Amino acid sequence: MGIVVDRLRPDLEAIVDLVPAGSRVLDLGCGDGALLRYLIDHKGVHGFGIELSEAGVRACVARGLSVVQGDLEDGLADYPDDLFDVVILSQTLPYLDDPAMILREMLRVGRQGIVSFPNWGHWRCRLTLLLTGRMPEAPALPHPWFMSPRARPLTVRDFGDFCREQNVRVAKQVYLADGKRISPRRRWKNLLATVAIMVLERSTR
Repeated sequence: MGIVVDRLRPDLEAIVDLVPAGSRVLDLGCGDGALLRYLIDHKGVHGFGIELSEAGVRACVARGLSVVQGDLEDGLADYPDDLFDVVILSQTLPYLDDPAMILREMLRVGRQGIVSFPNWGHWRCRLTLLLTGRMPEAPALPHPWFMSPRARPLTVRDFGDFCREQNVRVAKQVYLADGKRISPRRRWKNLLATVAIMVLERSTR
């Protein structure tokens, strides 16, 4: 029997709300499998995962999940087009060398992609850099620069520009500020959000 997940992080709870019940889901960089296990148990999804670390894969197997060890930098060539309804990339995008490639692959193998990332455009990050001259820790990724895995800091505005350049449509936006939702229509969302979650689709243009 797999490990029961009682409660998820607020950003993962927001992702759960975006995944249709009974859908076929691929979770990229699925970590210890907490999100995937929750989706299977509570929304009846058919869930699969890819994880790089051995420790993560072992944790997923302990939860009874179908997960393979793999490097997202190699793409998703083993998966045919439109195999999944939803492909999730949670808090992993800043660590990838080729974000454009993984977005293309997500929307090739899935009808929708869900991407979440810590927002370095948050006001505390800007103020920290301005007042101290030191690189800030993203509110949702609390590591100093010398301890965190390699990361490419990005903001809500950066990602919006990136999607337009990649001809990817942002179908839905969810913003969290310290675990609580704020309106996606709010003018200052790039200043206020600590985490952004985007539902992506192929553009028809």
